[in-house]
Amino acid sequence: MSRKVLITGAKGQLGKELVELFTEKDFEVYGFGRDNMDITNQGQVHEIISTVRPNIVLHSAAHTQVDLAELEPEQAFSINAYGTRNVAVAAEAVGAKFVYVSTDYVFDGTTNEPYNEFSPTSPLGVYGKSKLAGEQFVRDLHSKFFIVRTSWVYGKHGSNFVKTMLELGKEKKELSVVSDQIGCPTYTLDLAHTILELVDSEKYGIYHISNSGSCSWYEFAKAIFEEANISVKVFPCTTKDFPRPAPRPAYSVLDHMSLRLNTFKATRSWRAALKSYLIDNYTIKKY
Repeated sequence: MSRKVLITGAKGQLGKELVELFTEKDFEVYGFGRDNMDITNQGQVHEIISTVRPNIVLHSAAHTQVDLAELEPEQAFSINAYGTRNVAVAAEAVGAKFVYVSTDYVFDGTTNEPYNEFSPTSPLGVYGKSKLAGEQFVRDLHSKFFIVRTSWVYGKHGSNFVKTMLELGKEKKELSVVSDQIGCPTYTLDLAHTILELVDSEKYGIYHISNSGSCSWYEFAKAIFEEANISVKVFPCTTKDFPRPAPRPAYSVLDHMSLRLNTFKATRSWRAALKSYLIDNYTIKKY
């Protein structure tokens, strides 16, 4: 495999993880944040990618603020749909493999069976609709793509649910957390390693990548405090108790059928990944 990779969203939670991993694996890494590549500027995107001429483009840049997307839909579509089009077209022009990071929000969450890669999509809000529009541009405009849908992402970079819970655990002895939204937590390190495996192949298509198993946000919060040895009482509450501008899928568990059928390694359980994350990044004792 050629070793030149360009990463968009390189200063984001997943982007930083990708930059670190691909650098560690001796790739020639070109990381771009929005300060030095505006993905909504087609001319700039084309100029950068045609100059670098990467063999692989990892597109992790996105408008990810789900509630804000409801208030600024045109901005969300500009970044997630047309920004993705711009990067996909430029990547195709130089013959690069292309990875587009998508989301469980392309599903409406009205089922109680895990969604596989061929399940019908039906996003509820602007964020999911704009990310699905990005998927469609990738499918229409690129010939060697991996669409990677993921969910409930956390890692050592950026802000995320695990960090929020650990901070709240320092201040509070009791918390209420939503128990009627079920999904799959995903550790960015595991996601990045699986993306590395994908691009080392020519098994193109759509992939669901999360840690295995599922839980509610309430169960996830309880596990965080248990694994971190923090004493906090967690109480279940409903989505209606915490109204937000954007609707969330109530059930967005991802089935990893494409990983299985294409003989990629299964991801470890969300609980094992959480434990590993806390040991690696906090002063948590190994048992």
